[in-house]
Amino acid sequence: MSASSNYLDHLRKLHPLLEMNFSVISRSIHTMTAFMLISKKDRVFLIFAGIFVTNAIVAELIGGKLFSFGPFTLSMGILPWPIVFIATDLINEYFGRQGVRFLTYITVALISITFILLYASMNIPAADISPVGDAAFKEVFAQSAWIIVGSIIAFLVAQLIDISVFWFFKDRTGNRKLWLRATGSTAVSQLIDSFVVIGIAFYLPGKVNFADFIKIASSNYSFKFLVAVGATPLVYLGHYLVASYLKKD
Repeated sequence: MSASSNYLDHLRKLHPLLEMNFSVISRSIHTMTAFMLISKKDRVFLIFAGIFVTNAIVAELIGGKLFSFGPFTLSMGILPWPIVFIATDLINEYFGRQGVRFLTYITVALISITFILLYASMNIPAADISPVGDAAFKEVFAQSAWIIVGSIIAFLVAQLIDISVFWFFKDRTGNRKLWLRATGSTAVSQLIDSFVVIGIAFYLPGKVNFADFIKIASSNYSFKFLVAVGATPLVYLGHYLVASYLKKD
């Protein structure tokens, strides 16, 4: 019997409440053990996948709110995207085209499921005692539904373009000029992403006129571009940390 099993048996005897939760504790330990047994590169991929998917879905849910930041008028959904930029570049760097494509398709599927669940929840009447009524719920999440429709299209197209541009530069520069492929791929892909998302989410439903659509989309793209440039040192830092971790025994 292993030391961990002896320890769990000891804990189970200390208090009757632990008996009720023993299976949960045991499964958690086994899950962590399984995680530690996979290769370091697989662990890094799982962590990046969690970061990538979580931030992409959060961006969809909060994107219906606009805010001003200096000269920019921005969608709140822009907040998680710097993390997605960095994760995309590092996944591209360490797991190649296939890794980013795989996560892109998974994320699109999960965003689609989110849309289905939002649509279903908006059509289920709220109970009389519900602190959030149907009107308030729909005011927030109906707009998010448009954001999600636009983002599914824009995200898929932009990510595939990002992969192509990233590898266009990498095939020509090798392991040199990480800044060029990281910033260049984001600059091209987010131009498409910004205009498609804002167009479908705000212009097509009639939330803003054409002039405001151009202003908001341009602001979002300009801000994303500046963030991509500003985040370049973080890409290098992430690259260093991942490389150092993978080199350890």
